[in-house]
Amino acid sequence: MISEFIKQHKLSDAFKDIATQYYIPLAEEISSHHKSAQNTYFVGINGSQGSGKSTLSEFIKAYLTEAHSLNVVVMSLDDFYFSHAKRHSLAANIHPLLQTRGVPGTHNMEQAQTVLNALRQQLPATVPRFNKATDDPHPTANWTTISEAIDVVIFEGWCWGVHAQTAEQLKTPVNKLESEQDKEAVWRTYANTQLSLHYATLYSYMNKWVMLSAPSFEDVYAWRLEQEQKLIAASGSGNHSGLMNEQQILDFIQYYQRLTEHGLNTLPATCDHVFKLNSKRKIVEHIKKDVHE
Repeated sequence: MISEFIKQHKLSDAFKDIATQYYIPLAEEISSHHKSAQNTYFVGINGSQGSGKSTLSEFIKAYLTEAHSLNVVVMSLDDFYFSHAKRHSLAANIHPLLQTRGVPGTHNMEQAQTVLNALRQQLPATVPRFNKATDDPHPTANWTTISEAIDVVIFEGWCWGVHAQTAEQLKTPVNKLESEQDKEAVWRTYANTQLSLHYATLYSYMNKWVMLSAPSFEDVYAWRLEQEQKLIAASGSGNHSGLMNEQQILDFIQYYQRLTEHGLNTLPATCDHVFKLNSKRKIVEHIKKDVHE
C-alpha cells in the first residue's frame, strides 16, 4: 500500500520510513478513536505552505480506507477561497491587499461551516474545489459530491487552528509588504478579525489536531517555490495565469508570514501531535500530547 502511494504521488522512497514510523500509528489512533466516538470523527491538520500536509492527509485517507474500510474525506481550506471577482470586491471596499488569496477573510467560511455541519450530521454535502492555476474555483460540476455517511473528515490548512493576535501584536509590521502597503494596519486587522469571528468558531468541530511544524518561515519560501513548480508541470499547456515565478512567490508568501510565524509560536501547545520538520521536511521530533482526548 505504501509503495503504491509513493508511486501515485511521485514521492521519494524515504516516505516509506516516515509512513511506517509516524503516519500509520497516527492513522491507527484515528481509527481507534473513531470507533469509540461512534460518529463522524474530525481531524484538523495545520502546516505551512509546502510542509506536506496534503500528502499526510491523503495518506491517512488511503490507509484508513484500505486497512479499516472507512469512508474518509479530505478537505483543504484552500478550496474555500473566494473567486477572483469576490476578492476584487473586497479589495475595492476594504483594502487592496484582499485581492490576493491567502489571509483569513479571503475564504468562504459560511460555505465551510455548511459543509462541516452536513458532514457532522452525516447528510449529503458538496465540497468546493479551487483551481490555483486560474486563481478561481473550479466549475461546480467538478466539485466533490458526498452522498454517504463519512467516518473520518480530515480538514487541512495553512492557518487552520491558528487563533487571532492581540491589537498590540498587530501594530508592528513583520515584513516589507505590511510596512509599505498596510501602513495603517487595516488589512492585517481585518484578517485578524475574520480569523476570530469565522475561523476559530469552526475549530471546535475538530476532535484531534495535528501540526507539521516548519523549522522557520525562511524554509517556507523554498517549499512554496517547489510547490508552484509542480503546479506548473501538472497544468501542462493549460491556463497558467494564476501561477507565479520566483519573485512573485517571494512577494506572495509575505501575505502568509504573520500568521505562519504566529502559528509556529502558538500551535505546538494546543495540538495533539506535532511533527517537527527540518529544512528537508524530514521529521526530526514527534511530540504527542493528546490535548483533546
